[in-house]
Amino acid sequence: MRKIENRKFYKTALDKHGLSVRGLHWNSRASQESRFKVLIELIPEEITALHLVDAGCGFGDLYTYMKVKPLSYTGLEIMPEMLKEARKRTGCEILHVNMLSDDLPEADYYVCSGAMNILSRFETHLFIRRGLEHSRKGFVFNILHGDDESMVYNYFQDDEIRAMAKRFGVTSKIVTGYLERDMSVGFYK
Repeated sequence: MRKIENRKFYKTALDKHGLSVRGLHWNSRASQESRFKVLIELIPEEITALHLVDAGCGFGDLYTYMKVKPLSYTGLEIMPEMLKEARKRTGCEILHVNMLSDDLPEADYYVCSGAMNILSRFETHLFIRRGLEHSRKGFVFNILHGDDESMVYNYFQDDEIRAMAKRFGVTSKIVTGYLERDMSVGFYK
């Protein structure tokens, strides 16, 4: 069973790479933006009319990537270094929140890019369940795709995601093929 200490995992990358995409454990700006593009496409409504919560927002890069801005955007971040930078880059409300245990704001959609990649299976299910409980319309996220053979990263298969959607009583859409070993998912109420 994997147990990666979240703070140490990201602090090590931040110390080595600074306030950059590599500091967030992304391979490149291009791979980060490929994920963002798919996530935005999975939101089936006009973004300008929506309240979005970005769970594990990092530096707020999803917000700065969006060409069309939501009606409101709130970032949730557990790492103080990232939280401070996200506030600076976005000018938005960025809350110091642990998705697994803290009170969460309500939104039309929760969005998450990469924040679940080192969580345990239990934590991943809890993270998604809590995001769905606090969203009016759904939760859109990306996660690693493939066989779960890593001692660090958390990989899922399509059938696991569909079974999870069924347990949560939501419909789902899965998108793969845009990056190796990555999938984006929409869970809709």
